[in-house]
Amino acid sequence: MTPLAAAANENLAQISNYLIYSSMAVYTLAFFAHIAEWTFGSRSKVARTAAALTGAEQDGAGAAPAVQVRGKGGSTAVLDQPKVVTRSAAGTRDVPDGPGAGGGTVQGDLYGRIAISLTALAFLIEAGGVLARAMSVQRAPWGNMYEFSITFSTVAVGTYLALLALKKNVRWLGLILVTSVLLDLGIAVKILYTDSDQLVPALHSYWLWIHVSTAIFCGAVFYIGAAGAVLYLFRDAYEGRIANGGTAGKFYASVMERLPSAASLDKFSYRINAAVFPLWTFTIIAGAIWAGDAWGRYWNWDPKEVWSFVTWVAYACYLHARATAGWKGRKAAYLALFAFACWIWNYYGVNMFLNGLHSYSGV
Repeated sequence: MTPLAAAANENLAQISNYLIYSSMAVYTLAFFAHIAEWTFGSRSKVARTAAALTGAEQDGAGAAPAVQVRGKGGSTAVLDQPKVVTRSAAGTRDVPDGPGAGGGTVQGDLYGRIAISLTALAFLIEAGGVLARAMSVQRAPWGNMYEFSITFSTVAVGTYLALLALKKNVRWLGLILVTSVLLDLGIAVKILYTDSDQLVPALHSYWLWIHVSTAIFCGAVFYIGAAGAVLYLFRDAYEGRIANGGTAGKFYASVMERLPSAASLDKFSYRINAAVFPLWTFTIIAGAIWAGDAWGRYWNWDPKEVWSFVTWVAYACYLHARATAGWKGRKAAYLALFAFACWIWNYYGVNMFLNGLHSYSGV
């Protein structure tokens, strides 16, 4: 701690801890609501993929009709089927998107709306915890891995909610996102927790706000792209099985039917990664400029710098491969997941197992 640095406000630091734990409790409720969404939504017997492959569900305009489901008291709700989209990875068949999650029934859709509301509430509580942590030391709350982790999960959920607000079909992401956030926060509070304190002298720079904030945002968006790639692999395998005349278990099929098509997931993952890649490039450049100011050299071959560059190369290869016709689909998805694994290693592995100029970030 520098002589002029103020002591941490322990009351605000404790409030931050309470808010983070409270957000975990609400995220847990959201998790169970998402489970209910998929479970009750899966009771609806739909087979859009098989019907599209046989041409039974398309009308003259190539769009799928709406489905009516009976609710309590005899009321009827109409759930619009999305339009059929072309499966870009194979280019040989048209497959419709699912409704986005378990909202294939009225009850499933209700639980889905509850889950989203709880996720939004948890996001606000967690954001308050991050803000209180910053106020407790009057600095950016990104001085160690604990603070980075709670901010990372906050930004990831905020991005998801922003996509929902923009009317994007991303409800399918809710369950996997909330599960990951709970895992991230559990690791943060049990393993990575560090008492609120002032920064080491090397971090006293306005570049902390620029470099670290962009790194956190990029990681959160890369995570969403990776989630899309994982689910693409499952959905693509399902579509391939149906196209080849195979069958799938009732529950597994109903879950797959509520995901976007493989083409949509493939495109979603690509667009997300492509959109944030320039910002990741800026993150590395900003870090180099900060390194020049702090250590007198723009590049020191520090493990953090090296793996940041390896991550950049991996995503650059993915984007190039994805733009090449022969690398669309599964091979591109595997490369996207490898690139995100490099990002994860750069955060957890480098910080915890390797020593370098960034070791002061600690746990």
